[in-house]
Amino acid sequence: MVDLKRILLIAGETGRIMLENGAETYRVEEVITRISHGLGVHHAESFVTPTGIFVSLTDINNNTLTLVERVKQRSTDLEKITRINNLSRKIGKMAHSIDEVEAELRSIKAIKRLPSKVILPLSAAMAASFAYVYGGSIYDCLAAFMVGGLVRFSTIVLGNARMNDFFINIVGGATAALFALIFHALGVSESIDKVIIGSIMQLVPGLAITNGIRDTITGDLLSGIARSVESFLIAVAIAVGAGIVLKLWIDNFSVWLW
Repeated sequence: MVDLKRILLIAGETGRIMLENGAETYRVEEVITRISHGLGVHHAESFVTPTGIFVSLTDINNNTLTLVERVKQRSTDLEKITRINNLSRKIGKMAHSIDEVEAELRSIKAIKRLPSKVILPLSAAMAASFAYVYGGSIYDCLAAFMVGGLVRFSTIVLGNARMNDFFINIVGGATAALFALIFHALGVSESIDKVIIGSIMQLVPGLAITNGIRDTITGDLLSGIARSVESFLIAVAIAVGAGIVLKLWIDNFSVWLW
């Protein structure tokens, strides 16, 4: 006898974890269906958007249960996505009990992100690398290293305070521009633009842009448009933050620009 309710909760939880960690819409639907069928469900249907999951399961006796799961936060954790995707494929090839699947899901949910003391230097190194790629000098890379760390620190602090993503990216863009200008005025860097570009690259929504394109190509037009709009708004927020600082600096301290 299939425990339709437990399987439905597993399917919904699986989809939520994947969606919260940056998975494409079509992949979430595929994994939900694969896990449901692997656990013995006769028929499974799912409809996924960037902010919600709708799952309907039917057993062999035509008993149907439906679940609506709201997704309120989104970030990026490819390890969780990979492990859930692998779990769904293993269920399809080998018999797994519901208890085993629930235990595996708990272990996946328990995976912790890298601590801030690791993320900060990595983000700083990434900013320096991008500054070098875009033609910056060694001094620009040094400044981008410091500015990139400050940008990541500001986003972590605001994220922990549950601030709106749009506001966080405005602050991130403003932080990048402000400290790039300060380091240039102090003679640390040679190019303002290279330092700003290198520092804000960590804020650019590359995964959201990619997922938006992939969702659109696979026919998930609603999700594709939603992710594309999200990416556009993030880009606008970064530009607004950097633009405000540059405008104020030019109007009041333009003598320090050159």
